[in-house]
Amino acid sequence: MNSIPWQDRPENCSDVMWRYSENPIIDRYAIPSSNSIFNSAVVPFKDGFAGVFRCDNKAVQMNIFAGFSKNGIDWDINHEPIVMQAGNTEMIDSDYKYDPRVVFIEDRYWITWCNGYHGPTIGIAYTFDFKEFFQCENAFLPFNRNGVLFPQKINGKYAMLSRPSDNGHTPFGDIYISYSPDMKYWGEHRCVMKATPFEDSAWQCTKIGAGPIPILTDEGWLMLYHGVINTCNGFRYAMGAAILETDAPDKVKYRTQPYLLGPAKTYEMVGDVPNVVFPCAALHDTKEDKLAVYYGAADTVVAMAFGKLSEVVQFTKENSL
Repeated sequence: MNSIPWQDRPENCSDVMWRYSENPIIDRYAIPSSNSIFNSAVVPFKDGFAGVFRCDNKAVQMNIFAGFSKNGIDWDINHEPIVMQAGNTEMIDSDYKYDPRVVFIEDRYWITWCNGYHGPTIGIAYTFDFKEFFQCENAFLPFNRNGVLFPQKINGKYAMLSRPSDNGHTPFGDIYISYSPDMKYWGEHRCVMKATPFEDSAWQCTKIGAGPIPILTDEGWLMLYHGVINTCNGFRYAMGAAILETDAPDKVKYRTQPYLLGPAKTYEMVGDVPNVVFPCAALHDTKEDKLAVYYGAADTVVAMAFGKLSEVVQFTKENSL
């Protein structure tokens, strides 16, 4: 396994997760055309890492770009967006692409993203080498966001988390799970988690959405997610965690009442959209007890945070709603 990016907990830091001291790791102008690069996905690949990055250009057209890194921190992002070929469908229309996730399942890498097709829905594609990409049928009808695949089949079926939404900046949103026998037809939709009552946990009372690919632990699936509160200054996004039943991930065992990481640094509070911590990818090393999370900050740049995997699980259990 490739060594994942890591930085030890700073002295005098008692938080369960801590920021990389050199954040942000990807600047908004990392490629010539970009206005911003954020909400991006990373996986181990060959002797390093590959990623799919949301890069909004200076016309603020949203698209996804492939990139590569030896250490998971220093990235070489392609200057041109991913060009899709037909996968299990000839219908590969797309008005925009944003907020990708990436996961390796069985023999290939699967990418999901928010795909523009008469409004936002969940696009799906696969690749073997991050050079050629094959687009498949959209998973759901519009409107939907935050499509996140599980890294293995559950009871013989592919499983995906998502958040049904509307066509705009949705003032609501709960997490659902859906299943597919073939990555083409999706059904058996079940509610997983709802936004909380304001008085119980206000940081996640407006809407929630799944973040990185869930991680299988001894306690169940660790699902990092974002939660949103609607303040007098607009939406504020923070990161929490939940643990789902291993064989029935529509059942929540634990869910954090406090957030794990919220906007506090300048690069999280100031940008195109202020006050956003939006996790999209996580690398983990069970043997080393390490967790490295990639998150979009202020819808402008990519940043990283670290934690001990066992401590995040324990924190989730001990601080559960």
